[in-house]
Amino acid sequence: MSTNARPWDAIVCGAGIAGMAAALALGRAGARVLVLETRKKLGGRATSFTDPRTGEELDNCQHVTLGCCTSYLHLLAHLGMHHALTWHDQQFWIEPGGQRSTIKPSPLPAPAHHAPSLLHAKFLTLPQAATLSLGILAALGATRASWQGRLFSTFLDEASQPEILRKRFWDPVVISACNLTPDRVDASLALKVFQEGLLSSPRAARIGIPRLPLARLYDAFAPTLAQSHGQVLLGASVAQIDEHRVTLADGQTLHAGHIVCALPYERAATTINPALQARDNRLAPLANMPHSPILGVHLAFDAPVLDVPHAVLIEGATQWLFAKDPSGARIHAVISAADAWADLDEHATINRVLADVHTYFPHSRTIPLRWGRVVREKRATFAPTPTFERLRPSVQGHSRLLLAGDYCNTGWPATMEGAARAGYAAASAILGTDLTIPDLPPGPFVRPASAAW
Repeated sequence: MSTNARPWDAIVCGAGIAGMAAALALGRAGARVLVLETRKKLGGRATSFTDPRTGEELDNCQHVTLGCCTSYLHLLAHLGMHHALTWHDQQFWIEPGGQRSTIKPSPLPAPAHHAPSLLHAKFLTLPQAATLSLGILAALGATRASWQGRLFSTFLDEASQPEILRKRFWDPVVISACNLTPDRVDASLALKVFQEGLLSSPRAARIGIPRLPLARLYDAFAPTLAQSHGQVLLGASVAQIDEHRVTLADGQTLHAGHIVCALPYERAATTINPALQARDNRLAPLANMPHSPILGVHLAFDAPVLDVPHAVLIEGATQWLFAKDPSGARIHAVISAADAWADLDEHATINRVLADVHTYFPHSRTIPLRWGRVVREKRATFAPTPTFERLRPSVQGHSRLLLAGDYCNTGWPATMEGAARAGYAAASAILGTDLTIPDLPPGPFVRPASAAW
């Protein structure tokens, strides 16, 4: 199919979440959009693949959505996939040996809606729960801008949070949300997780888990874009990006009024024209931004193991388990900030996760494992350190090139929500109109997000 009938209004390079959000927003506004994607599938890092050994379609990692992720949920709704998530108001926190605590909202207004379940959590003594409550109040009252460029561990020091509470509460939340430990993560991003993901509204912390393999969530993208005369080219490798043109690896040159680079930042650094990089100060840091890895480990047992939809493993090397079928015999284990696992081969990785499953669900020791599959994402996310946060590029800069990706300066950690927001921001810049999706309204006793910043 020819792509040169007439110049495109916009070319979007990359069909991850940011690229899809940008393209669909532009198409809705009447722009004629071409999307170029190197791979043969959509979703970027939030996708799935057919495992050649098992024939199963496996997610590259377990991605979840929170109720506060309004932009990503808006994207799914536009694709007709708002029904594809199963929502959970409860979180199941499991201790070694199997004792469990359920964290859930109460009728109390935000930010106190989780207070009763935290005060009664079995993994905390009453004095520990009281100390944790003081730390949570400190997080609620913190001004994020004043903590930008500082470590979250410093905030925990100032909030007098002891090591036991860090291991049992703060670490699981921060590592899962930011893919970095508190002694490395920028405090402003970690505070955002608590202020907007936990404390702002009872709906904010709801967990939405896809019922379909991740790639299936985006099946409607190409036909939806085609309704506005847009087009998606899969297997189209971008060789160079300029302000008004894109050169493909086969030598073809495509022109457009606007270019959106929605590639991973390490690939953007090697693809954007060096002359353009030299005159746009957003682009120089792209080549040196750090990554943080995630491991996803799929386990298939002969009988049910997980009797809850998901589980936080308190002080576990494996942080989360997710049931991938109704029986709980299929499990997806997630290890965020997985640097310490880098030297383990697949066999050792599976055995280490299996040991955690046996420790937290002792009945699983008698249930045979049928197969296991490890998916390593060495460049899963950016590493949101204070240094990274200072260098984080904006969507719009001194050139006409727009950037879109979770690494852009949205104020969010490396999440699907941050990617969707960057995509909508790129479309907003092109169209000259604000396409921001509103946040959830905060509770009556919670400061708006803008005031917290």
